Amino acid sequence: GALHLLAARAESPPTPMERDLAIIGRGLAIGATAVCAAVFGLGVVRGLGMRYGLEVAVSLGVAAIPEGLPAIMTITLAIGVQAMARRQAIIRRLPAVETLGSVTVICSDKTGTLTRNEMTVQTLATAAYNVDVSGIGYDPHGGFSLLGNPVVLTDLPDVMELARAGMLCNDADLAHVEGIWEINGDPTEGALVTLGRKAGLDFRFEHEMWPRTDVIPFESQHRFMATLHHDHAGHGFMYIKGAPERVLEMCAFQRSLGEDHPLNSRSWHDRIEQMAGQGQRVLAVAFASTHHEHRELRFGDVEQGLTMLGLFGIVDPPRTEAIEAVRQCQQAGIRVKMITGDHLATARTIGLQMHIGDGKQAMSGQVLETLSDEELKRVVREIDIFARTSPEHKLRLVQALQAGGEVVAMTGDGVNDAPALKRADVGVAMGVKGTEVAKEAAEMVLADDNFASIAHAVEEGRRVYDNIQKSILFILPTNVAEAGVIVAAILLGTMLPVTPVQILWVNMITAVTLALALTVEPPESDVMRRRPRNPGEAILSRFLLWRIGFVSVLAAAGTFGLFLWERDQGASIETARTIAVNMLVVFEAFYVLNARSFYGSVLSRKGLFGNPYVLLTIGMVLGLQGLFTYTEVMQTLFHTTGIDGLAWLRIVGIGGVIFLLVEFEKYVFRMMLRQRSPDLKT
Repeated sequence: GALHLLAARAESPPTPMERDLAIIGRGLAIGATAVCAAVFGLGVVRGLGMRYGLEVAVSLGVAAIPEGLPAIMTITLAIGVQAMARRQAIIRRLPAVETLGSVTVICSDKTGTLTRNEMTVQTLATAAYNVDVSGIGYDPHGGFSLLGNPVVLTDLPDVMELARAGMLCNDADLAHVEGIWEINGDPTEGALVTLGRKAGLDFRFEHEMWPRTDVIPFESQHRFMATLHHDHAGHGFMYIKGAPERVLEMCAFQRSLGEDHPLNSRSWHDRIEQMAGQGQRVLAVAFASTHHEHRELRFGDVEQGLTMLGLFGIVDPPRTEAIEAVRQCQQAGIRVKMITGDHLATARTIGLQMHIGDGKQAMSGQVLETLSDEELKRVVREIDIFARTSPEHKLRLVQALQAGGEVVAMTGDGVNDAPALKRADVGVAMGVKGTEVAKEAAEMVLADDNFASIAHAVEEGRRVYDNIQKSILFILPTNVAEAGVIVAAILLGTMLPVTPVQILWVNMITAVTLALALTVEPPESDVMRRRPRNPGEAILSRFLLWRIGFVSVLAAAGTFGLFLWERDQGASIETARTIAVNMLVVFEAFYVLNARSFYGSVLSRKGLFGNPYVLLTIGMVLGLQGLFTYTEVMQTLFHTTGIDGLAWLRIVGIGGVIFLLVEFEKYVFRMMLRQRSPDLKT
């Protein structure tokens, strides 16, 4: 009930792009309506007639609204989804593709995401001994050594009892499948079964000799698992394994050389710190005897008076690719925070290996609980490692980061992680070990549970966002130029250079061809060297507004100027309009090459030929324009006429000049950026 309430309250926020598009949509609708009304009124006032004014208003409305933009954005996001799926990141909600490109903080689980999830017990600690264990992974071949000398565990009864306890208080199993040792169950428990096999214990024999009667499953709230067993003589006993701090609280004694002695809590804590400081995940195991009639296990049975058997030190090596992915994220201005249920010292050490945090600053869930929301908001900016955390802590961390203006991606796999996954800007569930509840709450599922897949998804998200911006940067100048041509015509009192149906033709063929080609643009070279986009920054930045305005003026001036020149040379209105329409389309064919990069020059082999879809769509558009200009059917539908080669030469010449002017403008911007940041490569 409490979990359901948390998940219900944790609403998914709108993505930055959803907010921006809503603003752009309202702005375009209001602006277009106002301009259309003003132009219509101006036409009437100037005595041009209601019909002419209405025709101008309709033309302006068609020109001002980028009909293809919503479809282009949806297609771009869908292409991003496919690309991410190929890199093991499955998107469940389309807007999450864009949000990934804006992520400023990634909160990641440790086990299995940053690490390999290949647990191996390396240390066994009892009150009297510290035993080292050899072997890797779940292969049950390995040995034991004491002070560097080989040892057989049957000679160390306390250590053997610890290994047996780890095998019995356990729900995992080990199987040899096609030459590979595989576990069925939790990887940590699989490591304990593997250890038992190394010690010579047989899983089935042990469970038949000491069958389980009842169990208290592990839960993050109580941080331990307990099992009740009875041997065939009727003796009852309980094994408890879990977080060492929690298990020690439940113990009053410790087993040493076959006898129970009062618990030396300080000594155990020192050994826990030592093992955790080596990057080992530490588990404690305790024991208690009970009577034959005891058949139901309750929390009160294990909360006090237990006997401490010892500690398991378990290693889980970091993923090599995850270390590189963390570096890439940090280079991209994204902070990576590690959230784990492990001991604080273990978390610090693993964090240092992963280059997360400074190896010193870390916070436990116990301390986190004492902080107010304002204090946590301040602290979470400085600390990157959180240990001994619960799902409730994850939710508070997400909320604190978002309150500080961060765009947060949060990983999770359990049922209790659902509220944090839902509240995060991008909830990331584990596809292998994740529960269905976690997957339902998340926007993205990792097919391989690998942190590197998150970094790949962030890169893809940035590419998608860039391509959406490039599409906007390409589509809007055409619409603004078309509107500018119409406004210029009404102000000068000339006939319209293009009719509404001709404008619709231009928008239709360029949106589904040239703009579509930009949706598959490869990522720019610096895509993972930039800082994340400011979540509060509009998708139409000041730079984009400048570029749109600059290009719109060039296109409008070139089109309207050529239309007027053709009319002055005696061309018919149909011929002049045909030339004007072709001028707009040829301008777009040149400009789509400019739009392939925001600042970088495209005057190179890569710039001109790097995206074959651009060249293909340019060819398609020019072919369609040939039909538009020279076929009888199209001439009848659109009131066009054939034009000669000199007209085409003028059209291509003006389009080429606009192309070079935009490239020069980009060169000026590159020089300005280099002056601000001398090391910047553009």
